[in-house]
Amino acid sequence: MTEHIAYILTGSNMGDRISSLKQASDMIVQQDHILLSASPVYETAPWGPVTQPAFLNQVLKIRTNMQPDDLLNQLLGIEKKMGRIRQEKMGPRLIDLDILFYDSLIYLSEILQIPHPLLHERRFVLQPLADLCPEYIHPLINKPIRQLLIECPDQLDVTRFVDR
Repeated sequence: MTEHIAYILTGSNMGDRISSLKQASDMIVQQDHILLSASPVYETAPWGPVTQPAFLNQVLKIRTNMQPDDLLNQLLGIEKKMGRIRQEKMGPRLIDLDILFYDSLIYLSEILQIPHPLLHERRFVLQPLADLCPEYIHPLINKPIRQLLIECPDQLDVTRFVDR
């Protein structure tokens, strides 16, 4: 069975945000994925047109045997088990799980695009990603994550979260 490396963005801005990130990480590991590393947690200003509370975001680096679409479906299943209800696009969410990278694959299906199409424009994605893999080369843009973070047009607040 072939093993792959995937980077997963976790996010929450409803309820006990830190517990939601921990629960999602635990549920991913329970699905036979190996957690290789996790970024620090960041508190981030919400991105988009909807007024809502700040997010907590973290990037997980996992080893998986699953193919991209199957991994996405499994992540969507975890969101559902945790109680996520999709009501408003870019609205508040109990948990959000996105595949950022999968090996160095460039991939497009009916349900998934890898690399995540907007990750290079979002500081809340790039900052935790830079903690895990600053030299990783974005396969479409052909620049390292650390460089994409420097060049990122998004100036919304992204600060290291300290659980009180």
